[in-house]
Amino acid sequence: MSSENTLDDEDTFKILIATDIHLGYLEKDAIRGNDSFNTLDEILKCAKTNQVDFILLGGDLFHENKPSRRCLHSCITMLRRYCMGDTPINFNILSDQTVNFNTTQFPWVNYQDENLNISIPAFSIHGNHDDPTGAEGLCALDLLSASGLVNHFGHSQSVERIEISPILMQKGNTKLALFGLGSIPDERLYRMFVNNQVTMLRPKEDQDEWFNLFTIHQNRSKHGPTNYIPEQFLDEFIDLVVWGHEHECLIAPTRNEQQLFYVTQPGSSVATSLSPGEAAKKHIGLLRVKGRKMNLQKIPLKTVRQFFIQDVVLDDQDHFTADTPQVTKKVEDLCYAKVTEMLDEAERERLGCPLTPEKPLIRLRVDYTGGFDTFNTSRFSQKFVDRVANPKDIIHFLRRREQKGDIKDEVNVDYGKLLKNTAVEGLRVEDLVKQYFEATEQTVQLSLLTEHGMGKAIQEFVDKDEKDAIEELITYQLEKTQRHLEARGVITEQDIDTEIQRFRDSKKNTTEEENEIKEAINRAKAHRLEHGNVPVDSDISNELALDSDEGSAPFAPPTRGRGRGGRGRGGRGRGRGATASEPKPAGRGRAQKSSATTQSRNIMQAFQASSQRSSRTADEVIIDDSDEDMPVMKKATQPPPRSASSSSSSFTKYSAPSPSQSAKGVAFDDSDDDDDDDEDPFKGRSNRSRR
Repeated sequence: MSSENTLDDEDTFKILIATDIHLGYLEKDAIRGNDSFNTLDEILKCAKTNQVDFILLGGDLFHENKPSRRCLHSCITMLRRYCMGDTPINFNILSDQTVNFNTTQFPWVNYQDENLNISIPAFSIHGNHDDPTGAEGLCALDLLSASGLVNHFGHSQSVERIEISPILMQKGNTKLALFGLGSIPDERLYRMFVNNQVTMLRPKEDQDEWFNLFTIHQNRSKHGPTNYIPEQFLDEFIDLVVWGHEHECLIAPTRNEQQLFYVTQPGSSVATSLSPGEAAKKHIGLLRVKGRKMNLQKIPLKTVRQFFIQDVVLDDQDHFTADTPQVTKKVEDLCYAKVTEMLDEAERERLGCPLTPEKPLIRLRVDYTGGFDTFNTSRFSQKFVDRVANPKDIIHFLRRREQKGDIKDEVNVDYGKLLKNTAVEGLRVEDLVKQYFEATEQTVQLSLLTEHGMGKAIQEFVDKDEKDAIEELITYQLEKTQRHLEARGVITEQDIDTEIQRFRDSKKNTTEEENEIKEAINRAKAHRLEHGNVPVDSDISNELALDSDEGSAPFAPPTRGRGRGGRGRGGRGRGRGATASEPKPAGRGRAQKSSATTQSRNIMQAFQASSQRSSRTADEVIIDDSDEDMPVMKKATQPPPRSASSSSSSFTKYSAPSPSQSAKGVAFDDSDDDDDDDEDPFKGRSNRSRR
């Protein structure tokens, strides 16, 4: 086949990506104790089989902040077995490594250490489970870094300002900029983004030639007003974001329509909770980068324990009700049948997969709302103790909490509406505003403002707590309309209404409307800054006060939660005392890098509509969504020569691109056909432009 030449040439980076391995999870459990170790062994073996250039881990390599000796020993053993060897490394590091690897006394990539023999470098950021603690700000990854097995990057030692300096790599003619940011409490990082205290540095020269890969470990889904990181906060020059911390496997890249970059969420490689998000099939990704084009193939993990989950609502059953005689026995029989069905399905899927553990995880969530009683779950679990991996928590009883409201007419009340949850996921505030006015009667339509302008103002209020955005938009539009009426000389009431309607309709979907919205928002922001207000939700001011970066005492460490959203023990801001912007001594003959301080990016640009952004020239992005294993490829035996043009050591802070600047492409092939493996992944069947 010709696929070896087309897939893997001297210009193509091959990267294995994985996140949230949680090594050591339930290691003392008699049944599940080896699950995380077996899966890490499979991941590293897959990297060696596919002869990748390096491994990229997105945080939470360890489940505990202080892993056990057995856990550390097993991890070091596997890394030594699969990542050390005589295979040559075919890419070079061009950036200042004393800045990239600032947490070790050996500030250079491990494969360039003359005392080590590395065949597959592993790069990793830290997560919230294995975050730095103590006065020295060390974590378990730093132990692996000191031993030369893992390259720990993305550690910010400052709690006041973050400067993310990329690891610049080059393989042949392909240039890759690897950005990383280890886990930081979401509330603090959210506030730093809003206050424009997070800066991503870019090379001054040939910015359009770099493929920008960013690895982050934060909440992606919204758990509170500021307890997550919106994708719109990230810089738009990024090509691909590898998002850690979220355990649901959504590895197929999705495009952010505002920032025009792709996001891949590999998810966890072991189920740490019996929730629906963990039930999705676990994958890792094989990423190929050539020039400004990429191809991502998802690889299913075969050593992951099966997990099946079902929901049963007793009130919806037809053959019994809460008043049926011996209803508890009937409910128990129903649950027994459901668990048996899931076990049979697990056995069918396990046929032909000898690496899959024999006993699956089973969870049956039983909603007993409506007057039903629970049964003895311990006695029920004894029936499956030899067939499931979690016999103690197969059944989970839950009951819906009825919403209370002012019920004036108890006869005609619609209880279905009281209990019904309205799903509005995926809709933005401006979309909801538009839908509302489209559905309302003519008498309550907007007569002065446009739906787009009102939606933008409300979006600013919701997303960034700009409390004056709506008021400033109304005031600005009112003043402009009054000046227009005075210039037209309209005096009668009927003529005023007609002229206002005509003036309003003439601005819809025009540049003038966008400029008016932008001017009103800028006024609101200037008004807030004039009064010294920070856009933080007043309802959570007490919570943020506990996380303050001010004062002489170090910030109070957040407590660890039981779930994956909980933070690790200890703080991050107690490192070596040096900030990211301080000069570092040069190491191993690397030239000292200088950081050029230019205008930083305004956070307000993160929420501008895509129609206001500069046009982009389309390159091609191909996504291989098949579950087939990759063919084994041969690597080049000689490393490519370092390009003389790529030795630039200057960085610039990111600013919005000019309209003439070309950017990455977005078209991709999401086919599940097996024949895709034999085709050139960098030549897709469709050429879609990025708009």
